[in-house]
Amino acid sequence: MSVRVWLASRNPGKVREMKALLAPYLEVCPWQRGQPPLESGSSYLENALLKAQAVRAETLDWVLADDSGLEVEALDGRPGVHSARYAEEGASDRENRAKLLAEMAGFSGDARRARFVAVLVLLRLGYPALAVEGSCPGTIAAAEQGEGGFGYDPIFVPDELSVTFAAASDLEKAAVSHRGRAARQLLHELQLGGVFDPGSRAG
Repeated sequence: MSVRVWLASRNPGKVREMKALLAPYLEVCPWQRGQPPLESGSSYLENALLKAQAVRAETLDWVLADDSGLEVEALDGRPGVHSARYAEEGASDRENRAKLLAEMAGFSGDARRARFVAVLVLLRLGYPALAVEGSCPGTIAAAEQGEGGFGYDPIFVPDELSVTFAAASDLEKAAVSHRGRAARQLLHELQLGGVFDPGSRAG
């Protein structure tokens, strides 16, 4: 029997990925109540903690939060923690990608190196926070490719694949993605640390 975990996210793409990555061990349910906290932290860990703590204040169940971003070497690590609002506050994924592609127009070869980073934080009242990180190196494509994924997936080509995340299958992406690696590390830590009994439902 899986353990229920509330995911502090309303991003449908992120919810879908986390459900697939953590099944059948964790039953990931999106938290829909209240207003999401402002991502005012200066790091992925700080932002993930802010989101997790906001939901934990409302429930005794386990809470999982994710903060992630795309770091481009030629742009000194931008957009980084501002990836979701790179073009402007409330910008769409397409607007964020368009801004990044425009900034990368004069770069080629190794100058287009980048990496995705994801930090996951798991919280429950009475337990220490568990934080894990996953990253995926790659390059920024010259133009959008593929119809799948979300965020910057159509313009990011991971080193282990020859196509963007948006053009890869769900299984291919999960095997090498930043979020996939973080999710596997989370499950590994839970097994090793005995944080909870995977055979019982949190309540």
